[in-house]
Amino acid sequence: MLIFFFGNCSKNEDDAKGTPPFQPEIEFVKSFGGSKNESAKTVVKTQDNGYAVFGYTQSDDGDVTNKQNGLFDYWLLKFDAANNLQWQKTYGGIDDDRGADMVQTTDGGFAIIGFSQSNDGDVTANAGASDFWIVKLDASGVVSWQKSYGFSGADDGISIIETNDNGYLITGVLDVTASGGLGNSKALATKHAGGDYWAIKLNAIGDKQWSRFYGGSFTDTPYDVIQTSDNGYILVGSTDSNDVDISNNKGSYDFWVIKISETGTLIWEKSFGGSEIDEARGITSTNDGNFIVVGDTRSNDQNVSQNNGAADLWVVKMSPLGDIIWEQTFGGSSFDVARSVTKTQDNGYLISGSSRSSDGDVTTNNGQNDAWLLKIDANANLQWQKTIGGSAIDFAYDAVELNDKSIIVVGETNSADVDIPENKGFTDVLIFKIK
Repeated sequence: MLIFFFGNCSKNEDDAKGTPPFQPEIEFVKSFGGSKNESAKTVVKTQDNGYAVFGYTQSDDGDVTNKQNGLFDYWLLKFDAANNLQWQKTYGGIDDDRGADMVQTTDGGFAIIGFSQSNDGDVTANAGASDFWIVKLDASGVVSWQKSYGFSGADDGISIIETNDNGYLITGVLDVTASGGLGNSKALATKHAGGDYWAIKLNAIGDKQWSRFYGGSFTDTPYDVIQTSDNGYILVGSTDSNDVDISNNKGSYDFWVIKISETGTLIWEKSFGGSEIDEARGITSTNDGNFIVVGDTRSNDQNVSQNNGAADLWVVKMSPLGDIIWEQTFGGSSFDVARSVTKTQDNGYLISGSSRSSDGDVTTNNGQNDAWLLKIDANANLQWQKTIGGSAIDFAYDAVELNDKSIIVVGETNSADVDIPENKGFTDVLIFKIK
């Protein structure tokens, strides 16, 4: 049965010409999981016109098969072009292993990243509390190779990209205090403390080519990375530091954006935000050579021109030198956040997140927190938005536009009512499709 929902649309040029604005139609809402906790962190469209969804599972029943223990494992689900589940696989050991990000590789397989606390099963090494754990899979989900990177502390992989040389850049948090300053390929005079951005460049078979960490004395967390046209990289995340590599903290946590060279040298760093908490979560390139950065802000000053209440979803367009071109907030009177941004075929952007509001830019809210998807054009005009959820807590973490312009959104749900047809346990993987 198809369920139809309609979202608000901003005035735009098509409206002026009399063309009806796009109204999002929900083709389906599905939940996947078992009797415990599951979450989907990312989705990619695949070369066979299907898509793959990646995150983690704690269950060993329900939709989760061939899982060997009751703790968390990486969980990958592969769907065909008709939205049928082709296969699902878990990866990990006896301890806590949680997937965070994925890419489909040029050979048709997948590379997945997260953190692992295991030293058995699929995981052959562990240096401490948790390590970056990267797994290379073939197109059927069979492990080709896997590698762990870390030291004695909590080192958590968060994002991965396949690089122009068919290698990988993996990024996440390094516990610099626990590592004793280890984590740079070359010894540096200044040792940081706390948690830092950590970037590791790997070749095509997962061997480390270089690694570098960046940050200050407090908490610095990178959430996304993109390769630039000069083969360097831009990392985005949040920091509450104001020393070492961070030169211009605005107050509390800021969007912290850094540009590094092809070999990891820090080229520039910028802080965006105001006097309150501001955290960047995603980045994508624009067709005019710039970048879109998304996250959330509780500020209403300095770089943030407007706040609708509590926390707003915040979008910043940035030049290749890290200068703000424009910025825009979206939300209502409660907490509204962004978790990812992806480009669409019409040069717009899909922003995934969640909302507790039912006013302002958010037209409905079904419960405590709903999954929220927005479509904006290249100039930050809101074209439409849609909330999905029930009476409990629901999140959207990522979205992708397929070749036919339909959209797959993934996240997690605790609900079993309103938009959510079923709950298998505590938290389930949430997948819905807009066409």
